[in-house]
Amino acid sequence: MRAALSDREKRIRQHLKDDFPHYAERCLKIRTKAGQIEPLVLNAVQQEIHRIAQAQLSDTGRVRLIVLKARQPGVSTYVEGRFYWRVTHTPAVRAFILTHLDAATDNIFAMARRFHENCPDMVKPSIIAASAKELSFGDLDSGYRVGTAKTIGIGRSDTIQFFHGSEVASWPNAEEHASGVLQAVPDVDGTEVWLESTAQGAAGLYFGMYKAAEAGESDYQAVFVPWFVHSDYISEPDDDISLPPAFLEYAEAHNLTPPQIHWAWRKNSDMASADGLPPDEICWRFRQEYPATSEEAFRASREGAFISPECVLRARKAEDMRQDHAALVIGCDFARGERDYNWFMSRRGRVMGDEVNLRFHSGDTEDIAGKLARVIDRTMPAQCFLDSGGGGAAVYDILRARNYRNLTLINFGSKADDGRLYANKRAEMWGELRSWLLDPGGVSIPDNDTLDGEMTAPGYKYNASQQIVLESKDRIRARLNLSPDGGDAAALTFAHPVHPPETGDIEDFAIGQDPDTGY
Repeated sequence: MRAALSDREKRIRQHLKDDFPHYAERCLKIRTKAGQIEPLVLNAVQQEIHRIAQAQLSDTGRVRLIVLKARQPGVSTYVEGRFYWRVTHTPAVRAFILTHLDAATDNIFAMARRFHENCPDMVKPSIIAASAKELSFGDLDSGYRVGTAKTIGIGRSDTIQFFHGSEVASWPNAEEHASGVLQAVPDVDGTEVWLESTAQGAAGLYFGMYKAAEAGESDYQAVFVPWFVHSDYISEPDDDISLPPAFLEYAEAHNLTPPQIHWAWRKNSDMASADGLPPDEICWRFRQEYPATSEEAFRASREGAFISPECVLRARKAEDMRQDHAALVIGCDFARGERDYNWFMSRRGRVMGDEVNLRFHSGDTEDIAGKLARVIDRTMPAQCFLDSGGGGAAVYDILRARNYRNLTLINFGSKADDGRLYANKRAEMWGELRSWLLDPGGVSIPDNDTLDGEMTAPGYKYNASQQIVLESKDRIRARLNLSPDGGDAAALTFAHPVHPPETGDIEDFAIGQDPDTGY
């Protein structure tokens, strides 16, 4: 049994309870990159996110932050320290940390155990239970637990006061966790939710939540701290070094000091050399690992994709280039599961999505066929290409029974027309889409983040026959928590060459409509 505290000890305890940076430096120990056990002294990035969190807590009574981070700024370390501080000073509360990988879960829990093992006796709570994933503080009836996002339903039935989602953009089963464990945090004062991640492309749960927060459309506050806020990212420039123009422009754009831009130049040179890129330009890997803006973070993280983010951005911002004389083609991709969307996309010459850009949830083939029939009646396309998977064949049969013409089923896995270059039809259609986007005359697509993210989602490789193999939808789902439905719909408009129809063909496109349905 502990002796009663003196007045001085009470003042010390109260200061530690009220001031986290003060508490962290005196009570928490971390393992440094050099392998040393040292006090947690907040770095510049951690100080900034602490300032933001405390301001939000003061304004709203709770913390709801979604943090987009550069490489190794110490965000997770800060949040784990903060949660240990809160849980060990507050009775009857629970902290839960959800990571993307088992290894990350183990690392974070090891950090929590290190906090506890090195905590001074004056503020160290007693433990009644400890396991590989949980600490329970008996006198307080509080606890600290970790889990991995691959486990569906984890944390759903708990009541959690402090939640940390780590590397949310890489969570498996992201939508299930958003409707499960995130809802386990009550919307009451004193609770905290921290969602943090590096960027994994402009699509998926994390991207959508970050953009909504950035636009002020949710309870979350978007936080991005650029790499140059981190005080460690500096190196003294050599007198005889002359930086390339790209780096001088970069320094001016972001108001960098000479030590900061010299560090960036050296780091970029190492990364560019590893990828066989010229060191006098700022390479995509540097922009991905050390972004200067949130937009740069999301865009750079898609490098290595089959379709480059730069050409997609250029098409999103293109001037009007309508070509009324060109044939109207519609590509139709159909949902293969509850998380996928049906997407109908039009293309007329150099313009995509101007006349048809329809994305919707439905697993009812009659409903889907009805929507497509109404699109056809309104636009009278020269051709509709329908993905044969995901119920597309059934939709095709329904519309053919209603005498709709100019419909063609496309099997993504079928043989490509150019079998020397592409492994299958899907890869070939995406190849045609990429060539179209690279047209020096310019093309136009909808200015839409979701479509952008899906067009730049698939990776690719070459097989033993030197054919291009596009990354499968299943692998994209596992990697990015999304299905590139919009990209597939866009690619379908290139299934086969289509010429403008004769007037009579347009008039005869849909005949013999069903009198009961009106289709």
